[in-house]
Amino acid sequence: MDDDPSIRQLISHYLGDHGFRVSAFASGRELMALPAREAPALVLLDLRLPGEDGLELARMLRAGSKVPIIILTGIHDEADRVMGLELGADDYLTKPFSPRELLARIRALLRRARMHATVADTVMHVRAYRFAGWDLNLRLRKLTAPDGQAVTLRNSEYNLLVAFLSTPRRVLSREQLLELSRLHNAEVFDRTIDVQVGRLRRKLQASPQAARLIVTERGVGYRFDSDVEVVRG
Repeated sequence: MDDDPSIRQLISHYLGDHGFRVSAFASGRELMALPAREAPALVLLDLRLPGEDGLELARMLRAGSKVPIIILTGIHDEADRVMGLELGADDYLTKPFSPRELLARIRALLRRARMHATVADTVMHVRAYRFAGWDLNLRLRKLTAPDGQAVTLRNSEYNLLVAFLSTPRRVLSREQLLELSRLHNAEVFDRTIDVQVGRLRRKLQASPQAARLIVTERGVGYRFDSDVEVVRG
Protein backbone atom coordinates (compact mmCIF):
# COMPACT_ATOMS: atom_id res chain seq x y z
CA MET A 1 0.00 0.00 0.00
CA ASP A 2 1.54 3.30 -1.12
CA ASP A 3 0.15 6.76 -1.90
CA ASP A 4 2.36 7.09 -5.03
CA PRO A 5 0.50 5.54 -8.00
CA SER A 6 3.74 4.98 -9.96
CA ILE A 7 5.25 2.97 -7.09
CA ARG A 8 2.02 0.99 -6.67
CA GLN A 9 2.02 0.18 -10.37
CA LEU A 10 5.70 -0.79 -10.40
CA ILE A 11 5.34 -3.12 -7.40
CA SER A 12 2.08 -4.61 -8.67
CA HIS A 13 3.49 -5.40 -12.11
CA TYR A 14 6.77 -6.77 -10.77
CA LEU A 15 5.16 -9.06 -8.20
CA GLY A 16 2.46 -10.05 -10.68
CA ASP A 17 5.15 -11.12 -13.15
CA HIS A 18 6.51 -13.41 -10.41
CA GLY A 19 3.26 -15.21 -9.74
CA PHE A 20 1.64 -13.07 -7.03
CA ARG A 21 -1.90 -11.73 -7.08
CA VAL A 22 -1.59 -8.12 -5.95
CA SER A 23 -4.18 -5.63 -4.72
CA ALA A 24 -2.89 -2.04 -4.52
CA PHE A 25 -4.43 0.59 -2.26
CA ALA A 26 -3.77 4.29 -1.86
CA SER A 27 -5.06 4.49 1.72
CA GLY A 28 -5.52 2.50 4.88
CA ARG A 29 -9.27 2.95 4.67
CA GLU A 30 -9.37 0.95 1.44
CA LEU A 31 -7.32 -1.86 2.97
CA MET A 32 -9.34 -2.04 6.19
CA ALA A 33 -12.56 -2.13 4.17
CA LEU A 34 -11.63 -5.48 2.60
CA PRO A 35 -14.05 -8.28 3.51
CA ALA A 36 -12.64 -11.12 5.60
CA ARG A 37 -12.81 -13.55 2.68
CA GLU A 38 -10.37 -11.35 0.77
CA ALA A 39 -7.86 -10.99 3.60
CA PRO A 40 -4.33 -10.68 2.15
CA ALA A 41 -1.54 -13.20 2.75
CA LEU A 42 0.90 -10.31 3.31
CA VAL A 43 0.70 -6.53 3.64
CA LEU A 44 3.30 -4.11 2.26
CA LEU A 45 2.68 -0.87 4.16
CA ASP A 46 4.12 2.59 3.52
CA LEU A 47 4.25 4.39 6.87
CA ARG A 48 4.18 7.82 5.25
CA LEU A 49 0.62 7.96 3.99
CA PRO A 50 -0.73 11.53 3.58
CA GLY A 51 -3.42 12.31 6.13
CA GLU A 52 -3.04 8.92 7.85
CA ASP A 53 -0.93 7.48 10.64
CA GLY A 54 0.88 4.49 9.16
CA LEU A 55 2.04 3.34 12.59
CA GLU A 56 -1.53 3.33 13.89
CA LEU A 57 -2.59 1.35 10.83
CA ALA A 58 0.17 -1.20 11.53
CA ARG A 59 -1.07 -1.48 15.11
CA MET A 60 -4.66 -2.02 13.96
CA LEU A 61 -3.61 -4.68 11.45
CA ARG A 62 -1.61 -6.57 14.04
CA ALA A 63 -4.35 -6.30 16.67
CA GLY A 64 -6.85 -8.03 14.41
CA SER A 65 -4.68 -10.39 12.39
CA LYS A 66 -1.40 -12.33 12.23
CA VAL A 67 -0.90 -11.32 8.59
CA PRO A 68 2.82 -10.73 7.81
CA ILE A 69 3.59 -7.02 7.47
CA ILE A 70 6.52 -5.38 5.69
CA ILE A 71 6.79 -1.65 6.30
CA LEU A 72 8.31 0.89 3.91
CA THR A 73 10.09 3.93 5.35
CA GLY A 74 12.44 6.68 4.27
CA ILE A 75 16.15 6.04 4.66
CA HIS A 76 16.38 8.45 7.63
CA ASP A 77 13.20 7.30 9.42
CA GLU A 78 14.88 5.03 11.96
CA ALA A 79 12.41 5.89 14.75
CA ASP A 80 9.48 4.87 12.55
CA ARG A 81 11.16 1.58 11.63
CA VAL A 82 11.79 0.74 15.28
CA MET A 83 8.26 1.69 16.30
CA GLY A 84 6.77 -0.27 13.39
CA LEU A 85 8.66 -3.42 14.43
CA GLU A 86 7.62 -2.92 18.06
CA LEU A 87 3.98 -2.66 16.95
CA GLY A 88 4.23 -6.05 15.27
CA ALA A 89 5.58 -5.52 11.75
CA ASP A 90 7.71 -8.45 10.60
CA ASP A 91 10.23 -6.70 8.37
CA TYR A 92 11.03 -3.36 6.76
CA LEU A 93 12.54 -1.84 3.64
CA THR A 94 13.92 1.66 3.22
CA LYS A 95 13.21 3.72 0.12
CA PRO A 96 14.53 3.54 -2.51
CA PHE A 97 14.61 -0.24 -2.62
CA SER A 98 15.34 -2.93 -5.16
CA PRO A 99 12.31 -4.86 -6.46
CA ARG A 100 14.45 -8.02 -6.34
CA GLU A 101 15.16 -7.47 -2.64
CA LEU A 102 11.46 -6.83 -2.00
CA LEU A 103 10.57 -10.08 -3.78
CA ALA A 104 13.17 -12.03 -1.75
CA ARG A 105 11.90 -10.59 1.54
CA ILE A 106 8.28 -11.35 0.64
CA ARG A 107 9.10 -14.95 -0.24
CA ALA A 108 11.15 -15.44 2.94
CA LEU A 109 8.41 -13.96 5.11
CA LEU A 110 5.69 -16.08 3.50
CA ARG A 111 7.80 -19.23 3.98
CA ARG A 112 8.26 -18.33 7.63
CA ALA A 113 4.55 -17.67 8.09
CA ARG A 114 3.61 -20.99 6.46
CA MET A 115 6.04 -22.89 8.67
CA HIS A 116 4.76 -21.14 11.79
CA ALA A 117 1.13 -21.88 10.87
CA THR A 118 1.90 -25.52 10.11
CA VAL A 119 3.72 -26.06 13.41
CA ALA A 120 1.02 -24.25 15.40
CA ASP A 121 -1.73 -26.31 13.76
CA THR A 122 0.19 -29.54 14.35
CA VAL A 123 0.88 -28.83 18.02
CA MET A 124 -2.75 -27.90 18.63
CA HIS A 125 -3.79 -31.48 17.74
CA VAL A 126 -0.91 -33.27 19.45
CA ARG A 127 -1.12 -34.69 22.99
CA ALA A 128 2.47 -35.87 23.34
CA TYR A 129 5.75 -36.52 21.57
CA ARG A 130 7.88 -39.62 22.22
CA PHE A 131 11.51 -39.88 21.15
CA ALA A 132 14.53 -42.00 22.15
CA GLY A 133 12.77 -43.21 25.30
CA TRP A 134 11.63 -39.70 26.29
CA ASP A 135 8.03 -38.49 26.59
CA LEU A 136 6.92 -34.86 26.30
CA ASN A 137 3.29 -34.36 27.37
CA LEU A 138 2.06 -31.12 25.81
CA ARG A 139 -1.12 -30.93 27.87
CA LEU A 140 0.85 -31.12 31.13
CA ARG A 141 4.01 -29.48 29.72
CA LYS A 142 5.87 -32.39 31.33
CA LEU A 143 9.09 -33.99 30.07
CA THR A 144 9.82 -37.52 31.31
CA ALA A 145 13.24 -39.14 30.91
CA PRO A 146 13.76 -42.77 29.85
CA ASP A 147 14.27 -43.73 33.53
CA GLY A 148 10.87 -42.26 34.45
CA GLN A 149 12.24 -39.12 36.13
CA ALA A 150 10.56 -35.78 35.41
CA VAL A 151 12.87 -33.16 33.91
CA THR A 152 12.09 -29.51 34.56
CA LEU A 153 12.25 -27.21 31.52
CA ARG A 154 12.25 -23.44 31.40
CA ASN A 155 9.54 -21.98 29.22
CA SER A 156 12.04 -21.10 26.49
CA GLU A 157 13.57 -24.60 26.61
CA TYR A 158 10.13 -26.20 26.38
CA ASN A 159 9.19 -24.07 23.37
CA LEU A 160 12.50 -24.86 21.69
CA LEU A 161 12.03 -28.61 22.25
CA VAL A 162 8.50 -28.46 20.82
CA ALA A 163 9.88 -26.66 17.75
CA PHE A 164 12.43 -29.43 17.25
CA LEU A 165 9.95 -32.26 17.83
CA SER A 166 7.41 -30.81 15.41
CA THR A 167 10.05 -30.71 12.64
CA PRO A 168 12.27 -33.78 13.23
CA ARG A 169 15.29 -34.38 10.97
CA ARG A 170 14.77 -30.99 9.34
CA VAL A 171 17.57 -28.42 9.42
CA LEU A 172 16.32 -25.21 11.03
CA SER A 173 18.18 -21.92 10.92
CA ARG A 174 18.60 -19.85 14.06
CA GLU A 175 16.03 -17.39 12.71
CA GLN A 176 13.50 -20.19 12.20
CA LEU A 177 14.12 -21.51 15.71
CA LEU A 178 13.71 -18.01 17.11
CA GLU A 179 10.34 -17.78 15.39
CA LEU A 180 9.12 -21.29 16.16
CA SER A 181 10.16 -21.17 19.80
CA ARG A 182 8.64 -17.70 20.23
CA LEU A 183 11.88 -16.27 21.58
CA HIS A 184 12.00 -13.58 18.90
CA ASN A 185 11.83 -10.03 20.26
CA ALA A 186 13.89 -6.86 20.25
CA GLU A 187 16.23 -8.11 22.97
CA VAL A 188 16.97 -11.53 21.48
CA PHE A 189 19.86 -12.23 19.13
CA ASP A 190 20.94 -15.28 17.15
CA ARG A 191 23.41 -16.46 19.80
CA THR A 192 20.56 -16.76 22.31
CA ILE A 193 19.47 -19.86 20.41
CA ASP A 194 22.95 -21.33 20.83
CA VAL A 195 22.67 -20.81 24.59
CA GLN A 196 19.18 -22.34 24.73
CA VAL A 197 20.26 -25.34 22.63
CA GLY A 198 23.20 -25.88 24.99
CA ARG A 199 20.89 -25.82 28.00
CA LEU A 200 18.42 -28.18 26.36
CA ARG A 201 21.20 -30.60 25.46
CA ARG A 202 22.29 -30.68 29.10
CA LYS A 203 18.71 -31.40 30.18
CA LEU A 204 18.70 -34.39 27.81
CA GLN A 205 21.95 -35.80 29.20
CA ALA A 206 20.06 -38.68 30.88
CA SER A 207 19.71 -40.38 27.51
CA PRO A 208 22.67 -42.29 25.98
CA GLN A 209 21.61 -40.76 22.66
CA ALA A 210 21.60 -37.20 24.03
CA ALA A 211 24.79 -36.18 22.26
CA ARG A 212 23.22 -37.11 18.93
CA LEU A 213 19.68 -35.79 19.43
CA ILE A 214 20.40 -32.15 18.51
CA VAL A 215 22.95 -31.96 15.71
CA THR A 216 24.75 -28.74 14.83
CA GLU A 217 24.74 -27.96 11.11
CA ARG A 218 27.69 -25.59 10.88
CA GLY A 219 26.90 -22.29 9.28
CA VAL A 220 23.21 -23.18 9.00
CA GLY A 221 21.56 -24.07 12.30
CA TYR A 222 20.42 -27.24 14.05
CA ARG A 223 18.66 -30.52 13.29
CA PHE A 224 16.78 -32.83 15.68
CA ASP A 225 18.14 -36.22 14.65
CA SER A 226 15.69 -38.77 16.06
CA ASP A 227 12.50 -40.53 15.10
CA VAL A 228 9.57 -38.85 16.83
CA GLU A 229 6.29 -40.59 17.63
CA VAL A 230 3.30 -38.25 17.63
CA VAL A 231 0.48 -39.06 20.06
CA ARG A 232 -2.72 -37.31 19.02
CA GLY A 233 -5.99 -36.80 20.80
